[in-house]
Amino acid sequence: MSAHDRGPIARRRVLGAIGAGACVGFAGCIGDGGGEDDGDESESEDDEHPNAPHLEEPGDEPIEFSHGQHCAVCGMGPTDYSDWYSQLAHETEERAIFCSSGCMTAYLADVPVDSEIVGAWTVDYETGELIDALEAHFVIVTDESGADDNDVMGLNPRPFADEDDALAYLEEWDAEELTEDDIIGFEEIDAEVAAHYRPGRFPRD
Repeated sequence: MSAHDRGPIARRRVLGAIGAGACVGFAGCIGDGGGEDDGDESESEDDEHPNAPHLEEPGDEPIEFSHGQHCAVCGMGPTDYSDWYSQLAHETEERAIFCSSGCMTAYLADVPVDSEIVGAWTVDYETGELIDALEAHFVIVTDESGADDNDVMGLNPRPFADEDDALAYLEEWDAEELTEDDIIGFEEIDAEVAAHYRPGRFPRD
């Protein structure tokens, strides 16, 4: 029985590494009030990547999901979707928070930060625990008729820490025929994958 069959948040055992509070730092240039500076600020904001992260926190461990955070892709609050929420960290300390693994794929399809990703985390579809997304196995499901009642924004890839759980899920998914080729790693998530889940949510789409 997967975590999605058992019910929501009470079962969740989040990684012990999560304990640091989120440090919210909204990006943007603050002018001195002059007209030219205001114009430069507006131009800078217009040029900003639509999925640019607005959190900064040093380190390569996950931070706590909290109210007030917003998904970098869709803007929804991640704490409302604790079966799916995800996050990643860049070497330059930018943090991107997501409501779901699906929105994380849109971010990865066109990464807005020119900095290495040093950590990524998502929720294991089987256990409901936060896991290392860099080492996870993602089952790429595409038929929305098989979506769970609690799937966010239509459909999402199913992350598993254990490859055997991912392989077993291929047989559990009835909406379409899946093979081992439909299990991919974090590094294989690209625009083609993201287009299944969040079309129109990333600039390359």
